[in-house]
Amino acid sequence: MSLLHVQNLSHSFDYPLFEDVSFDLAEQKSIAVVGVSGSGKSTLLHICATLLKPQSGDVKLLGKNLYSLSDNEILKIRREDIGIVFQSHYLFKGFNTFENIELATLLNDTRMDSTLLKKFGIETLLDKKIGELSGGQQQRVSIARVLSKKPKILFADEPTGNLDSKTANEVMDVLFEYIENNNAALLLVTHDLKLAQRCNAIIEFKAKKEL
Repeated sequence: MSLLHVQNLSHSFDYPLFEDVSFDLAEQKSIAVVGVSGSGKSTLLHICATLLKPQSGDVKLLGKNLYSLSDNEILKIRREDIGIVFQSHYLFKGFNTFENIELATLLNDTRMDSTLLKKFGIETLLDKKIGELSGGQQQRVSIARVLSKKPKILFADEPTGNLDSKTANEVMDVLFEYIENNNAALLLVTHDLKLAQRCNAIIEFKAKKEL
């Protein structure tokens, strides 16, 4: 079953980024988007993740024509059905680890997964304020918070950029396991070609901003 259908997507700012991009992302599948900086990788992810309206083309998310929906309908999808992992953590600095993750579960009526906490190695950090954590620990908390929502589609923009290679592979193991066990899907933006090769398919953005 296709969870994300992208057809003839085009977008530009002061210069063209990409034209006529089309692909399907099905349950239990992953697609990596690779290419040089400034080629439009993150812009493509933001469009698919409800954060930016494309200049032309269609995005169908969970069977719904995304940009024909009302703002409230898009907000509902963003809150309940998708998970977005950024390279920056976007955690609440005044809260501790437990409170940051709990907030996501309360908004989506889910439960905190103790097994997930152990897999990310943060089960002993629940009472720590975010400012007391290292950058890598904060990133793992951020990803655990997203997965606690039980999203159907994960959008990850350089999710392992602040992690060492060993930890990065361990984190990606958890993400791939998540989509497999939850009939979910992953759209990943990365500069790491070894990581991209772990995905089911790769979309490459060329240096001259051509797909």
